[in-house]
Amino acid sequence: MGAIRLFQKVYSAGVWGISGFLVSVEADVHDGLPGFQMTGNLSQETREGQERVRTALKNAGFRLPAKKIIINLSPADVRKEGTAYDLAVGAAVLGAFGLLDPDLLTDSLILGELGLDGMVKPVRGVLPIVASAREKGIRRCFLPEENAMEGRLVDGVQIIPVNSMKQLADMLDPAAFQKLDCFGHPGGLKDGEKEDYDVDFSDLNGQQLLRRATEIAVAGRHNILYIGPAGSGKTMAAMRIPTIMPPLSREESMEISKIYSICGLLPPRSPLIRTRPFRSPHHTITPAALAGGGASPRPGEISLASGGVLFLDELPEFSGKAIEILRQPLEEREVRISRLHRLCTFPADTVLAAACNPCPCGFYPDRSRCRCSEWQVKRYLGRISKPILDRIDITVEAAPVSYEELRKKGENESSAQIRSRVIRVQKLQEERFAGREKIRFNGDMGAREIEEFCRLDQEGEEYLKGIYEKLHLSARGCHKVLKVARTIADLDGEGQIRRIHLCEAAGYRSLENKYWKG
Repeated sequence: MGAIRLFQKVYSAGVWGISGFLVSVEADVHDGLPGFQMTGNLSQETREGQERVRTALKNAGFRLPAKKIIINLSPADVRKEGTAYDLAVGAAVLGAFGLLDPDLLTDSLILGELGLDGMVKPVRGVLPIVASAREKGIRRCFLPEENAMEGRLVDGVQIIPVNSMKQLADMLDPAAFQKLDCFGHPGGLKDGEKEDYDVDFSDLNGQQLLRRATEIAVAGRHNILYIGPAGSGKTMAAMRIPTIMPPLSREESMEISKIYSICGLLPPRSPLIRTRPFRSPHHTITPAALAGGGASPRPGEISLASGGVLFLDELPEFSGKAIEILRQPLEEREVRISRLHRLCTFPADTVLAAACNPCPCGFYPDRSRCRCSEWQVKRYLGRISKPILDRIDITVEAAPVSYEELRKKGENESSAQIRSRVIRVQKLQEERFAGREKIRFNGDMGAREIEEFCRLDQEGEEYLKGIYEKLHLSARGCHKVLKVARTIADLDGEGQIRRIHLCEAAGYRSLENKYWKG
C-alpha cells in the first residue's frame, strides 16, 4: 500500500431534467473511531452506497486500515439520487489511501453502481451525462461495460468500459494508464443503421378522408382526433403517422436518445433512437406518468413521444386530470415541473393523435345499431372538455369500411409517397419561419404569425366570419382553422389561402358541433 494521502477528489455526475451535472466526490481519511460516513444532500439509495462500496472494496481484495472515512458529494445544495456514484466513491477512497495516482483523475469522470462482489452494474442517464461532461472539459469517462456504446455516441470523449472495481484500480496504476488507449475508444455518432418501420399506409384500405386528414396533421404538426366506431381504422392510421414524418436528423436522434437514456429505455446493442417515437399509454395512466414528475423529476409519456407521436386511444376513458394536464404542453411544446429550489423542463414537441368512439357502444349516431341514451352519449363525450377540444386542430370521422373497400386488391398510396409531400411542405415552412426561435411549423404559429402568414382576401374574410358565427368558435378555434387552412394551401402549392382551403379546414372542426353540441 502507498502512503496515505488523507484526501482525494474525483468526478462523477448526476442528472437533472434531461441534462447532466458534475459532482465532486471528495474522500477524507483521518484517525479516529473507524467508520464510513457520506454527506452532501443524498437520497436513501445514494446514502446506502457507503455499505455497497465498503463491502465491494473488501471483496475486490483491498484491505484498508481502520480509519475514519468521510465522503462528501458536492455541490451540497443539489440532491443526489441513484446509485451511479458508487464507483467514483470507491475510487476516491482508494485514492485517499494512496492506492491510486491522483493526477490521473483530474480530467476523468467515473460512473457506475457497485455490486457487493465488486462488479460494476449499468446505470441510467449515461448519454446526457457524457454530453454535459464534455462541455465541462472532461476528456475521459470510465463507464460500466453495458453503457459504453451509449457513451460513445458523444463526440470528443474517450470512453473506457469497466467491469469491476479491481479493473478500475488496475487501469489507474501509472504504468497501466499509458495503455488506456487499448481499452478506450473516442466517442462519435456512426452512420449505418437506417430507420425501419414494420407498418405502412399502403396497408390501410379505404378511409380516404382519414388519410387526407392525417397527412395535413403531419405536414403542419397539428393535433388530430379520430372519432368513429370500433374497427374502422383509427388505430391503424395513427400507428402509421411516424412513417410519413421526415427522417430524424442527428440532433433530433441525440435529443430523443437522451430522454430514453434517463428512463432506462435505450436498446443496449443499438443505443441511438433512429425512428420517430410512437407512444400509446393505457388509459389507466396517472397524470404524473403522462406529463412527468417525481421528487427528482423524470420524463413522462408526452416527453418520450417528443419528435414523434403520442397516441391516446379511447380518449374519454382517460382520467379527467390526465387529459387536462395536457393543456399547457400542447400549447407550449414543453413540460415545466417546479420543485422547491429548481425548475425542470422536458421537451413535448409531439403530434397528439387521439381516438374515441362516439358513444359507449360505438355506433352513435346510427340509431339502428346504437342503444345508448342521449344522456349516456352526452356523458361519455363530455369527458373531453372544451379546452382540450380547442387544442385539437383536426377532428375527423372514421366511417365504417364497406366490404368492397376492405377486400379490394388495388395498390394503396404508400407511406413513402405521402412522406415526399410532407417533406416538401415542411421545407417550405422552414423557409417561412427562418429566424424565429420557437416556431418551425404552421401548428406552432401565434397570433402575430397568423396575422402575417394567414392573410385572407375579401371572400375569405366573409366566409371565415360566417363559419366563426355558425360554429360558435372560440378565438383559439378560429386561429386553429386558419393554421390548418395554411397547411392545406401549402399542400396545394398555393401562397394565398382561398375559400376552398378554409372550407376544408372548417370541416375538420364541424364535428365538434355534431357530437358535442347535439
